[in-house]
Amino acid sequence: MTDENDGAMRAWNGVLFDKFVRFKHLLTIGLSQHGESLIARRPPPSGARVLDLGCGFGDMTRQLAAALAPSGGSAVGVDVAQNFVDASTRDAVEAGGKNATFFRADVQTDDLRGPYAAAYSRFGVQFFASPVAALRNIRRALTPGGSCSFVVWRKREDNPWLHVAELCVRGLIAEEEETADEPTCGPGPFSMRGADLVSDQIKAAGFSQISFERHDIDICIGRDLDEAIAFAMALGPAGEIMRLAGDVGKQREPEVMAALKEALAGFVTPQGVYAPSSTWFISAKA
Repeated sequence: MTDENDGAMRAWNGVLFDKFVRFKHLLTIGLSQHGESLIARRPPPSGARVLDLGCGFGDMTRQLAAALAPSGGSAVGVDVAQNFVDASTRDAVEAGGKNATFFRADVQTDDLRGPYAAAYSRFGVQFFASPVAALRNIRRALTPGGSCSFVVWRKREDNPWLHVAELCVRGLIAEEEETADEPTCGPGPFSMRGADLVSDQIKAAGFSQISFERHDIDICIGRDLDEAIAFAMALGPAGEIMRLAGDVGKQREPEVMAALKEALAGFVTPQGVYAPSSTWFISAKA
């Protein structure tokens, strides 16, 4: 673990993991729609061994493993946080799949136990402190001609499911009120929003045939408005602002809740609270 990633590792293995567990049903069901679409458009090669980067709860790893099972292939999930690896392993055992395995590693620096015919990621590559170093390490783990297929968030303005809550909280809590000694997730969910910059990073890491495909879909951010408010206050940019503001954030919770209730009310449907989301499907060849 590098010093620059130490804070991110502590965050993902601690306070963020606990929050992810609380809202696991929203994260795995809502976000899975992007991952499922990616797999449908970029299916793993028959009989291959593939890697899932930043696997989280391992649901996408298991989806890849299920797609590969008939051909004898397998999927391996890697995450920087041991708590996620342990949870993924338990869930895979409970699901009965035998071709999905997991291990802990820092993708920027550690041995990724290749070779793999393909690497996938659903929102797991946006948090690298040194993205080119991480991408080079991923390329080293691939066979020549191997592929990578990533889902990353596009710009904030096209992701109201996160950005609306962020604007609400930022209107009540100034940036200078955030504390600097708390561990954070790293660069943040929108760090790979710019296709020009990210394509340059991928090219510098030794990949070619780089492509970006936009994918938009409404995702569930709560079964009702109360859960959507709680979700926004716990996770994403709004949740990070609240957490990093410490006592100030706690003091302003009633104001934040009132503002979020008004801002998110327009996303309520009979099926739950659904808001627009927008991603890039990024593909490249080693």
